[in-house]
Amino acid sequence: MLSRFGSLLLKESIQFFRDRVVLALIMFLYVIDSAMCTLALSYDVKNVSLAVVDEDGTYTSRDLDKRFFATPEFIPAGHPASEREAAEWLQSGKAIAAVIIPPGFAHDLAVAPPAKLQVLIDGTNSNTALIARGYVLRIVQIFQAEKAPAGSAGQAMAHPVVRVWFNPSLTFTSFMVLSMIATAAMMVGLLQPAASIVREKEAGTIEQLMLTPIRTGELFLAKTLPTLATGLIAVFPSLLVAYWFGVPLRGSLLLFLALTALFLISAIALGVLLGTITRTLQQALLLSFLWLFSVVFLSGTLVPIDSMPPFLRTLSLVSPLRHYLDVTLGIFLKGSGIAELWPQAAILAGLGTVLYGLAWLRFARR
Repeated sequence: MLSRFGSLLLKESIQFFRDRVVLALIMFLYVIDSAMCTLALSYDVKNVSLAVVDEDGTYTSRDLDKRFFATPEFIPAGHPASEREAAEWLQSGKAIAAVIIPPGFAHDLAVAPPAKLQVLIDGTNSNTALIARGYVLRIVQIFQAEKAPAGSAGQAMAHPVVRVWFNPSLTFTSFMVLSMIATAAMMVGLLQPAASIVREKEAGTIEQLMLTPIRTGELFLAKTLPTLATGLIAVFPSLLVAYWFGVPLRGSLLLFLALTALFLISAIALGVLLGTITRTLQQALLLSFLWLFSVVFLSGTLVPIDSMPPFLRTLSLVSPLRHYLDVTLGIFLKGSGIAELWPQAAILAGLGTVLYGLAWLRFARR
């Protein structure tokens, strides 16, 4: 049996590594696609065009004007002459936000702080508007705390120190690069076994394999083990992508590989199920991407799970990608170990066992 299974596994491995298209696709997904999506997909808001109407015309108001453009969050759109002109700039799209510094701003700041000013923001893109509003308020608060006289209401008696753990820069890059690596692992585990089974059908070699003394379980393992090995090997180029974007690996690499293997079992099982359902490679690819999009949406990559309706939050529990994303973020950014990640590991093991069993039954029946 060992010799028979070893020969079959060698045949599948040779066939797998001869397929340059699949190998190029794997490298593209893990390296190029992960890097491109990280660079292109981001919820970080920068270079917001800001217009400032300075009706005070004092040194203090000009100092505040300069503060807005000392950070990469804002770029100057210009200085409208009035509030009405600033509103026209917002309507035309020349500016996304506008700050109106009223007359007497410097006097109020010195005599009766806090001084008041007006902020107008284009709310057509609510995400950009909320983040830009937070930027403006933060800059104004820091400015007023510095300029307000000692002991006044505008000057805080205590200065809180805020420490952001795991992502001190509060950039979206760390989350995006790790989520893209997890999605790439899902795509490889899903597409490769489905394509392998469908190609055997299209070439007619699946019937020849049925005539050999090979058992169904041996063929099933031979179809899945090369994908599992390739998925684990492809983790290392993805580590270079994460390093390139400055994402640290604070946890254990061995634990990450072990939990990646658990995750790949679920992905491969889904690929086998799709391969047994479809008859052509085009059908397999279309169903794979349809299933992949659903899994990605339920993983929390694009929308926070807490923001989903209760039904979708419950449905997301059966998404392997959701739990694997928690594992990836925990190991890379938090340095979490098995003591913190055992619930995700148990769920991945359970999902993998159920899906792998269903895939084997379906494969054996077909």
